[in-house]
Amino acid sequence: MKRYCLALDLVADPELIAAYEQHHQQVWPEILQSIKEAGIVSMEIYRAGNRLFMIMEVSEAFSFEAKAAADAANPKVQEWEALMWRYQQAIPSAAPGEKWVLMDRIFAL
Repeated sequence: MKRYCLALDLVADPELIAAYEQHHQQVWPEILQSIKEAGIVSMEIYRAGNRLFMIMEVSEAFSFEAKAAADAANPKVQEWEALMWRYQQAIPSAAPGEKWVLMDRIFAL
């Protein structure tokens, strides 16, 4: 099993942040299915202010490239992503077009 940590910002608006959190209390079943089918075993998202932090535990079969290709071919995932992008914004260090940014581990105990 492998762990990835990613960061993304939300638009700094309390109403938008509340709406984003509400959507994540009722994630569409098709989205949950696509996550599991990609080899993601567990996923958690945390928030501090408008910064999001995602932890993913993935199987050996997982690849970001395969997940991106499957998402691009899935209209429901594209609909979800378009909806979520209303609330999200890239962190300052993101490359153009990049949403969730892979974080580097700098310490482990």
